[in-house]
Amino acid sequence: MNPPAPRPFMTWQPVTWLYVPGDRPERFGKAVASGADVVIIDLEDAVAPVRKDEARANAAAYLRARRESRAPDAIGPGGGWHGGGGGVQVHVRVNDLAGPRGLDDLAAVGDLADAVRLPKVESADVLDAVTGAPAYALLESAAGIVAAREIAAHPRVAGVALGEQDLAAELSITDENAMNHLRLQVVLAAAAAGLPPVPMSVFPNVKDEGGLLASCRAGRALGLFGRTAIHPRQIPVIRRAFRPTEEETARAAEIVEAAERAERSGSGAVALPDGRFVDAPIVTRARRTLALAHRLATPPESTPPQATPPQAASHEAAAPEAT
Repeated sequence: MNPPAPRPFMTWQPVTWLYVPGDRPERFGKAVASGADVVIIDLEDAVAPVRKDEARANAAAYLRARRESRAPDAIGPGGGWHGGGGGVQVHVRVNDLAGPRGLDDLAAVGDLADAVRLPKVESADVLDAVTGAPAYALLESAAGIVAAREIAAHPRVAGVALGEQDLAAELSITDENAMNHLRLQVVLAAAAAGLPPVPMSVFPNVKDEGGLLASCRAGRALGLFGRTAIHPRQIPVIRRAFRPTEEETARAAEIVEAAERAERSGSGAVALPDGRFVDAPIVTRARRTLALAHRLATPPESTPPQATPPQAASHEAAAPEAT
């Protein structure tokens, strides 16, 4: 049986995702210009309860101004700017849909953002409330992990991710091997549903670049891809961790060259110079590896700050305030 095809809006896969607090609108433009593939305006954990209504209004105003500044053919599936490798996507993490605030968030930004991130998803039923942008389901509890396959299979879901700090706290997990077991369950659920690879959860110590690099490489070995960041300084480290090595790139180039030779000769078999044969999925992966190596070979170009509402006119560096 063939694996499910990737969903139409998942043809381009982000490597870096940067959180920015929703109550700090002066940071939105700076976050977009940081080099991250996706900026996540956070209305949940990064915002104090007394400022959540303000944060929602900030996000909606920014996204509306951003959309109005773009050409009509640049509008993405949720009404916002569609990155697709040609720009920065802007997502919004709303509050828990189990409460009225989350539903109000969804009503305010669901048709403006490129995607919404839904915290504490524990069943597929809650996803029926999403009618605008594609949704990323965050699995942050034992119930969410148990229901991972049903959640990933929901037609509104564009991707799934782990909320590891909440999950570890609920389960009292302190062992990395135990956490790896949970990560692999989510990797499997995403792949079975035809979703892109699961990005890694945040690394909370913004000063420990060596620890971040090692953690990313360990996650990459488990099939995770890309990572959310809480500060722009983490972005180049994440890109370096997920960039194919010289050996991997050379190996991929060898496979692609062999596949092209086989195609020119009309042969159905792809043979490497050392006599080994590879099949179509290996060739496809090799092509992806070369594309990723090319994409991450140089630092991303800075993106000009996007149109912002008046209260977001000044730009400061995004700060580590989200999880």
